[in-house]
Amino acid sequence: MAGHKREYDEDDVRIRPGRSSRPRTRTRPKHDDAVDALVITVDRGRYGCVREDAPAGGDLQMITAMRARELGRKSVVVGDRVALVGDVTGAPGALARIVRIGERTSVLRRTADDDDTTPEGRLERVVVANADQLVIVSALADPPPRTGFIDRCLVAAYDADIEPLLCLTKADLSGPEAVLDYYAELDLPYVLVQPDSDLTEVRKALAGQISVLVGHSGVGKSTLVNRLVPDALRAVGAVSAIGKGRHTSTSAVALRLPAVGRSRKDPGWIVDTPGIRSFGLAHVSAESLLHGFPDLVEGTLEDQPNCGHAPTDVECRLQSWVAEGKADPRRLTSYRRLLSSRAGEPDPRDDPRDPNPHEATPPTDHPPA
Repeated sequence: MAGHKREYDEDDVRIRPGRSSRPRTRTRPKHDDAVDALVITVDRGRYGCVREDAPAGGDLQMITAMRARELGRKSVVVGDRVALVGDVTGAPGALARIVRIGERTSVLRRTADDDDTTPEGRLERVVVANADQLVIVSALADPPPRTGFIDRCLVAAYDADIEPLLCLTKADLSGPEAVLDYYAELDLPYVLVQPDSDLTEVRKALAGQISVLVGHSGVGKSTLVNRLVPDALRAVGAVSAIGKGRHTSTSAVALRLPAVGRSRKDPGWIVDTPGIRSFGLAHVSAESLLHGFPDLVEGTLEDQPNCGHAPTDVECRLQSWVAEGKADPRRLTSYRRLLSSRAGEPDPRDDPRDPNPHEATPPTDHPPA
């Protein structure tokens, strides 16, 4: 009937669903066909990868990849084990995507405290993931060994739960006795290298491992890398093409060690870190710092839980314990210097202008001004 008012019921009411009740319209792919790979270089958003199933001793096909958007802010570093999809042929111009990052077995970190002029200067940075050992390359002469740098590297290695290996180069110029005596209580594994010397022992120590090489300029690290990987320059050149031609002299790069003879055993990887001059330890707690000095741990057992073991801690028993001849006084001095350097104070032993950074005699407890 015209003019009759229509009655409404619940069927006429449309209720807009709340945001929480909306069904998900996007299902993330599982990527079951993804290829497992190892990241061997990182350069400006491009990642150089090689397949994990690549045979030992064979030519490695470099795969250029980018990080998938679904990973969010997760970082990808050299040593990461990742899953790739897309074009994984490694052909020129091909680009794959990293869709998963494997759980890391170890993370080697450093505080980038080499530049205090910017707020970013003291940020914690990941050097490499999944490393098995840290190879600390130090010359026995020209330049002389720097125990401050070695101590920092030891702390970084123990903090990352990876094994340290001391590689002493230029053994033809000086003997290792002074350095080995300084670390006698640590039972620190070491290898000796000199020009044209046989590298069999070095290769044995590196076999089957991912080893990170660190060392100051002039200690012979680059020479050692080129001897271990004869085509290292060619390999680095191929890697630098990932970043549109930028040379990788300041970038970490993983290099596959060549197979020895006809052996099918994994010869291992070395990660060269030419851009790292020091290991800042601001990210390491004072307690964890002590892990780099296991020879001093026993002397701290009777201290109060909140003791910082610094010279200003009057009730610290570590000083008297060392004075009783139970540890090398130089080790206590080094530990306290590293404690101070965490607060930004420079370690004089890391100064390249110091002609004699290795202390042959026990120094005073307080670092020089």
